[in-house]
Amino acid sequence: MNSSQQLSFLFGRLAIGMSMFGHGLVRLPKLAGFSAWMVDQFEKSVLPDIVVIPFSYILPITEFLVGVFLLIGLFTRQSLIAGALVMIALIFGTTMIEEWGSLGSQLIHVAFFSVLLIFEKEYNFFAVDLFLSRIKSTT
Repeated sequence: MNSSQQLSFLFGRLAIGMSMFGHGLVRLPKLAGFSAWMVDQFEKSVLPDIVVIPFSYILPITEFLVGVFLLIGLFTRQSLIAGALVMIALIFGTTMIEEWGSLGSQLIHVAFFSVLLIFEKEYNFFAVDLFLSRIKSTT
């Protein structure tokens, strides 16, 4: 294995993981306020509150968990998929409120998740996943 490719994957995983972790972490202590802000943002969209309110509470928790899992390298594949799906949901929401300024960042996140997913099996060596698979294979 090429250690530069492993390090490259690690840095990409840590970067996207830290982004997700940070987004979730700052929103969790003010979850009700974040939800109220999001509901206000979607007030004039076609999305009803019955969709927006639960999503506004689930989003920070999901961002936080995806971030934690990616930072430690646990459930890496599943976390990359979950992160991409969260971003796709955010892209949908962004288009519904015509917040075009946020779209680029969300697309970059999806690109990161997608590229990392391609190389996850081959280069994800600095991860709890690998440690657990080694323990499993020795038992």
